[in-house]
Formats: sequence, structure tokens, C-alpha cells
Amino acid sequence: HKCAACFKQYKKREHLIAHMKISHHSVHQPKCGVCQKHCKSFESLREHLTGPLAKRTCSEIFAERGCKFCMRIFDSRVFIDEHQEMCCLPAPVPLNVHFSEAIAMDCEMVGGGSDGTLDLCVRVCLVDEDEKVIFHTYVLPPIPVTNYRYELTGIKESHLRDAMPLKEVQEKILQILYNGESIGIVRLNGGKARLLLGHGVQHDLDCLRMHYPDHLLRDTAKYPPLMKTNLVSHSLRYLAKTHLGYDIQSGMHDPYEDSVSVMRLYKRLRSQKHQARQMDVSLASARSSLSSTNGYDWSYKETENMNPDELFNLSKPNYKCWCLD
Repeated sequence: HKCAACFKQYKKREHLIAHMKISHHSVHQPKCGVCQKHCKSFESLREHLTGPLAKRTCSEIFAERGCKFCMRIFDSRVFIDEHQEMCCLPAPVPLNVHFSEAIAMDCEMVGGGSDGTLDLCVRVCLVDEDEKVIFHTYVLPPIPVTNYRYELTGIKESHLRDAMPLKEVQEKILQILYNGESIGIVRLNGGKARLLLGHGVQHDLDCLRMHYPDHLLRDTAKYPPLMKTNLVSHSLRYLAKTHLGYDIQSGMHDPYEDSVSVMRLYKRLRSQKHQARQMDVSLASARSSLSSTNGYDWSYKETENMNPDELFNLSKPNYKCWCLD
């Protein structure tokens, strides 16, 4: 009784079924190009290929023909050398204003309150899919700043003297994101509204005192394939170095640089092609007849005659893969 995705083996069939119920395996998970094992995140896949307990065969092949950024494996060393030149991206260069379907946002925070621990947004930057700046301004916080955190932000009191009021910033950002769509349509299915990307994007919205529908948010800090093996968030600096091949935040933080890095991560993962697993008609019919309000009914009676591949076909991810955007 071996799982068709992660290859775990069980003594009893009901134990395999119980595993499939909670594993949420799917074709959208990162997969080893050698043994075809599915991993819950890229960090898990990296440990499988390069970690201290890596599988020997996979590790040797990956070391010879694998890309350390996108984790793909190629047929020969010639292809990998040519691929890595394109896969390792250069640091971002400022571009002109333009509009597109997805928007990446990053905010710079200073400290407020008596002890300076309250995050206040004082700078915000939005870029489009072409890495062009759409909106970039200093923000006048609603309460006094008690800690400018200059070592990280590079922001001084002088930067905020002519800063844009928070309410005006909110209106500008929502105008960009709604893209002329009505609030009702945006909350229902998005319509022409743009996706909002960020690293810890909900925290940025909270500091801006804004709300944007969850189904239009894409967060690189909470996207399972980009998280640690224990599903804890990585820093944006680590993700940029690991998946894009360049360093950010080496000194003072630049919201433009961070926004572009978020956009590049999103576009790279969105462009991944996952092979759809084919289900036969009878299996599709079985799923349809056994589905409930909570999804497929994983009862032992209905799954006892299914092989591991059929069980894998029934298993669904517990997150929306960005390749579906």
C-alpha cells in the first residue's frame, strides 16, 4: 500500500486512505524530475535533492543536470548551462509607468506608539507585470512616528514633510486595483479587477488600513510551495536568492526592489506547467456520485478497490495553484 505521490508505504490499506485524505497531494505540488516523488514545497524538494539525507540517485543526477533555481532536470549538461543563464535573473532596473493584469505592492514601515513597535506605512510602491512603476509615494501616517528605523528604511523626518495623506493613498491604490470595476463585481468574482501580490500582503493592507478581497490576493509568504518544510514562511530575501538568483535587502530596504522580486516569483510559479492526471470515465463518475459539501467522501467502503494511482487522482490540493491564474 504505497502512496503514488510521496511513496510512503503502509501496512494496511485503510492507513493509505487516511494518509490520502489529509495529504492533499496533487499535480500542482513540486515534483522530483528523477524519481517523480511529489513534495509539499520547494524546500522539501530541495532537501530531497540536495539535503544531508538526499536520495543518492536523485542527488547525483540533479548535481549534474539540475537547475538550482527552478529545480528542473535537463537531458544533458549543455541544456542546463544554457538554461541557467536565463533562469538566473539580474537585479531589477527602474522602468516607466504601465498597467497590466497583476500588481505587486510593497510597503516600508516605521515605528509608532510609545515604544516604537507599532508598524506605520510611510512608503508604498506598486509595479505591474512588466516591472514598471505604477504608483510610488511617501505616506503621511495617521499618528506621530516615534522610530524611523533608518538603518532599514533610510527614511528621515524630511521625507514625510510633503508626503501624501493616507486617505488619498488609499483612493489611488484602490483606483488602480479596481480597474474601473464595481465593488460588487470585485467582491463576487473579481471581474476586471487586478490581482494584488505581496510578501505578507495582508499586513501591508492592514498598515494602509485597506481591505481587498482574499480571492484576489497572492502572497509569496503564505504560498505552500514557497514555504519551509514545516510550512513556516521564508523571508523574501531568501526566496529571491534561492529562486531568482540575486540578492536583495543587503542594505536599506527598497520597496521597488521588493515589489519586482515578488512579481518575478509570482510569474515564475504561474508559468509552471503541471501535467493533468487523466481519470477514466468510471472514476470520474464515482467522484461525482460520492461528492458531498465537504468534497469527496473518503469512506473505506468506496475506496477499498481503488489502486494508489486512482487514490492520487482523487486527492486534491488545499490551496489554489498559481498556474490556474
